Amino acid sequence: MRKENKVFQLQGKVQHYAWGGSTYLPKLLAIANPENKPFAEYWMGAHDNAPSGIVAEEGILPLNEYIKKAPADLLGEYTNEKFGRLPYLLKILDVKDMLSIQVHPSKKNAEEEFAAENKKGIPLNAPDRNYKDDNHKPELMLALSEFWLLHGFKPVDSLEALLRATPELEFLAPTLTRESYKGLYRKVMEMPQEEVNKILQPLLDRILPLYKANRLNRNEEHFWAARAAITYNEGSKIDRGIFSIYFFNLLNLHPGEAIFQDAGLPHAYLEGQNVEIMANSDNVLRGGLTPKHVDVAELLKHVKFEATNPKIISEGDGPGHITVYKTPAPDFELSKISLLQGESITVKAHSAEIFIVMEGKVGVIEEGGEPFSRKTGEVFLAFYQAKFELKAQEDSVVYRASVPLV
Repeated sequence: MRKENKVFQLQGKVQHYAWGGSTYLPKLLAIANPENKPFAEYWMGAHDNAPSGIVAEEGILPLNEYIKKAPADLLGEYTNEKFGRLPYLLKILDVKDMLSIQVHPSKKNAEEEFAAENKKGIPLNAPDRNYKDDNHKPELMLALSEFWLLHGFKPVDSLEALLRATPELEFLAPTLTRESYKGLYRKVMEMPQEEVNKILQPLLDRILPLYKANRLNRNEEHFWAARAAITYNEGSKIDRGIFSIYFFNLLNLHPGEAIFQDAGLPHAYLEGQNVEIMANSDNVLRGGLTPKHVDVAELLKHVKFEATNPKIISEGDGPGHITVYKTPAPDFELSKISLLQGESITVKAHSAEIFIVMEGKVGVIEEGGEPFSRKTGEVFLAFYQAKFELKAQEDSVVYRASVPLV
């Protein structure tokens, strides 16, 4: 590796979570999957649990360890002083089965609760551990396909109308009127399992035959409630997360549309493929639709009990062929670079930046460095103050993860 080089090929890490599909990511990454394993997420970043690898003369070097050797030089002074690490994690997701309902803590709460669990001596890999690190986890997701998700509480009028129109849930409407979102959510999350079963079984008896007969649409809450029951119910135990499918906004994002999810906002991915960028954290507090640990008391401490009016983020204006998805998060920014064959742009990195080619093939030419090409599914990294030419060898789309300029 030449010391002055700042641009390198990078290898991400696949996460084989059970909810992932078996074809999308293997095709994107050109990886054979003869055993039909689930390929759920492709991580690109320096998270300690699954760091990407820099392709160097010495071999494949873990990005997290590499950055620690000279963080100010590689991240830049601003990023190093503000975050002390590569502050974001870039992912590609393939959601075949719906993910758990989840909420992420604020930065302050993450620091306090992580320290508290450490003090109790709870191992980091313990199944009942709530906090895996000391960081918050704001997220931006950009749809690569038709994408379905739950996103925050419905406005009160809409939620009350849906509860009253659903006979099995109508009894909850007075609770919403009297105690607002917090009382409603607490009621179903703290409800004894026997009562959950008693309430939801008649609803499932009514909607499951419709689902199996393909008579429900994806824009109906009943569709996802039925799918959740088939996916997550264990024996006689009905997953209480099914209530939340009716409480939260049900969204359908089209390819190219994005949405931001900050601390405290309950959400769940239901189906589709996306690009996701988030703060470098793995802190998740779950609220159902999962066989994993659900700590109701801890969850209720962090949920924002307020109406959410979803704000779809459209492509913002950027220089030349670059469009930017703006969010309030200081940790990350996602951009899309679109080039026709033969077109090129000059890129200068203002921190450590990660690029993934989602369509086509590009040449990466750094002055004084060895040129290389990256094709669909391949990744590269540019450290602070790297300057290089990106030239499209075919019509290409490249996503760029960076730290916002201040």
